[in-house]
Amino acid sequence: MRILITNDDGIQAAGLLPLVRWAQKHGEVFVAAPKVEQSAKSHSIEIHKSFEMKRIALAEDVTACSVDSTPADCVRLTVLGLLEKFDLVISGINRGYNVGRDIMYSGTVAAVFEAANLGIPAIALSTCPEYYAHAHEQLDKVWEFVEKNRLLQRHIAYNINIPPESKGVLITRQGGNYYSDEFAAMENDMYMPHGKDVFQSAGNNIFDTDAVLRGGYISVMPLTLDRTDLAMYESLLPLNG
Repeated sequence: MRILITNDDGIQAAGLLPLVRWAQKHGEVFVAAPKVEQSAKSHSIEIHKSFEMKRIALAEDVTACSVDSTPADCVRLTVLGLLEKFDLVISGINRGYNVGRDIMYSGTVAAVFEAANLGIPAIALSTCPEYYAHAHEQLDKVWEFVEKNRLLQRHIAYNINIPPESKGVLITRQGGNYYSDEFAAMENDMYMPHGKDVFQSAGNNIFDTDAVLRGGYISVMPLTLDRTDLAMYESLLPLNG
């Protein structure tokens, strides 16, 4: 199996090499990660100017490239530009959960959407900052669940969040808002965003937010490229006459 690994924390992120070492147990690994941190850049891509992809020495036995653009572009350039073929894309491990509506902003998850758009099975991996240095220790548990239940044969893209000392693994759906911002006015017409926790528990583990933040479970959520509100679509069809 050929595995492409990317992230949005950048090619120098401390969590990248532990993920690479784990992935090497399962196949040949190619790394393409942003030159600098690209957190919260969502699915942005560069279409107006050229950008750099440069081979770097991440480790002696790993092919790794620094890409001066977003996580989505890391996938696009590697697949569409270098014409590399992959069986799986792994994005992460992100330093911070990607749960609830927060995934709208996530560069980590955007790389998975881009891979899926190109027909490649993909997984996003995230954890809380406090557990960032240890999250890779639970990857065997995550992979066992994926393999046992043939998840990558059943669907193309998943968002997985790993809490410390997890109680187990749950299939979840997307929850509500997890984080929001307040904006502080500064000098010279400048404003500084300050994140704040707005999580409100639904009281069960159906949603990824509750399963991870309240329940302490690893959340595995299937993702879809189709943003159509299917229920509303069906209800509006009679308008077509």
